[in-house]
Amino acid sequence: MGIERERERRSPFALSLFWRTFFLLALLLGGGIFAWLITLRQLEFEPRAVQAAQQIASLVNVSREALRFADQVNRTALVKSIADQESVKLLPREPSDVFEAFASDRFSRRISAELQSRLGPGTVVAQSVNGARGLWVGISIDKDQVWLQADPRRLQAEVNDSTYFVWIGIALVATLLGSAGVAGLINRPLQQLSFAASRIRDGEFDSRLDERTATREIREVNMGFNRMARELAKVEEDRAVMLAGISHDLRTPLARLRLEAEMSVEDDDAKRNMAADIEQLDAIIDKFMDYARPGDAQLVAVPVSWLLDREIAAFRDPEHLRIESRVAIDVRVMADETELGRVFANLFENARRYGRGTDTGIARVQIGHVRTGPWVILSVRDHGPGVAPEKLAQLTTPFFRGDAARTAATGAGLGLAIVDKAVQRMGGQLELANAPDGGLVAHIRLKSADAPAAHRA
Repeated sequence: MGIERERERRSPFALSLFWRTFFLLALLLGGGIFAWLITLRQLEFEPRAVQAAQQIASLVNVSREALRFADQVNRTALVKSIADQESVKLLPREPSDVFEAFASDRFSRRISAELQSRLGPGTVVAQSVNGARGLWVGISIDKDQVWLQADPRRLQAEVNDSTYFVWIGIALVATLLGSAGVAGLINRPLQQLSFAASRIRDGEFDSRLDERTATREIREVNMGFNRMARELAKVEEDRAVMLAGISHDLRTPLARLRLEAEMSVEDDDAKRNMAADIEQLDAIIDKFMDYARPGDAQLVAVPVSWLLDREIAAFRDPEHLRIESRVAIDVRVMADETELGRVFANLFENARRYGRGTDTGIARVQIGHVRTGPWVILSVRDHGPGVAPEKLAQLTTPFFRGDAARTAATGAGLGLAIVDKAVQRMGGQLELANAPDGGLVAHIRLKSADAPAAHRA
C-alpha cells in the first residue's frame, strides 16, 4: 500500500527537530564538561604532587632532626612516639634489603624527584621494601641508614574517583535537563507553526500565530504566515462565491434549454438526445462542484455495509452494471457519510463507463475489505480492461483519462480525482492498481471506528 511505501522512503533514523536539537546540545555541553574535567585534572596535578612531596619531606626532616639530637636512651621512646602519633615507622636499612622504586607513573615520578630535591641526592624513595608495600623513604641519620615508612594515604594522586563520578553524574543530569528545556523553547514556535500549517492544509484558514513573540525571526515568520492564512481564506471565500455563481448561471440556461427542447422539438429521438446532452452537462457541473468542495468533512462511525447497500440501490442496472458486496455487516469506519457515499458512487460510475467486460459488455464490480491494525482497507474492483501500469499514477489527476476511457469519454475526467480528494479529507488514502487477472482495483484505506481512540488520533 501507498502508506507503507511512503514510510519506506523515509529515513529509518529520521529524528524530529526537538530530538535533533536536544542531542546536539547534550553532545556539545557533555563534551564541554569532559573537556573541563580533563583540564582541571591537569591543572591540579602539579600542585598536588608538590604539596604531597612537601608534606612527606617535612615529616622526614622533622623525624630525622629529632632522632639526630636524641641520645641513645631516648631514641627508642621517640621512635615509638612518632609511630603512634604520625603513623611513621623507622626501620634500619640493610645492604641486603630488596626494594622497588616508587617512581612508576607521572605523579609518583614527580613526587620522587621533589623528595630527592628536598632531602638530598642520596634519598631513596620506594613503594615496597622486602615485599612490604607502602611509602618508604631511605635516609641517613649521621652514620646510620634507616627506612622511614609513611602512611601511603598521605599521597593521593587525584580526587577520589567516586567523587569525580558523582560530580560528573550531577553535571550530566543537569546538562540533559537543560538541553531538553532549551530544545523545547527553541522548537515550541516551530511546533506551533507546524500545527497551524496542518490546520491550513485541512482547510481551517482561521489559524493564527502569535505576532508578539520576543524572537524577531519567529515574529516575522508568524506575521508572514498569518498574512498567508488571511489571503488563503479570502481566496477560498472568493472561490466558493465564484463556484456558486457559475453553478447558478449555467444551470439556469440549461433548465430553459431542456424546457424549450421538450416543448418545441417534435422528434422523440432528437428530444431524447438533447435531454441526455443537457443531463450530461448538468452532471459535469456537479463533478466540478464536488471536486471544488471545501475540506470540512465531519468524521463519524459509518457502517460500511449499510452505506454500500444504499449506494448500490441507486445503480440498479443489471444490463450494464452488477455490484457484489462482500463487506461484513459489522465493519465501521471513521468517515463523513456523505463524502464516503460520493466516493462509492464515483467508483461505481467509473466502473459502469470503463470497466465493462469485453465478452458480456456488463461491468461487474466486487467490493471486499481487510482489517489491518487500526485501519480498514475497502477494495472496489471491476473486471474491465484495466489501465496501463505507467498511467495508474495519473488517474487521480483532474481531467486525465486513460486510453480506454478516451474513446467513450462522457464525463469531465474528475471522478477518480474527486474520490482521491474525498478520501484524503477523511484522513485516508486511495491507491489504484491493476488486478492480477484483469480489471482495475481501488484500495481505500480508512481508520476503523472500532480501533482504540489513541490509534484513531
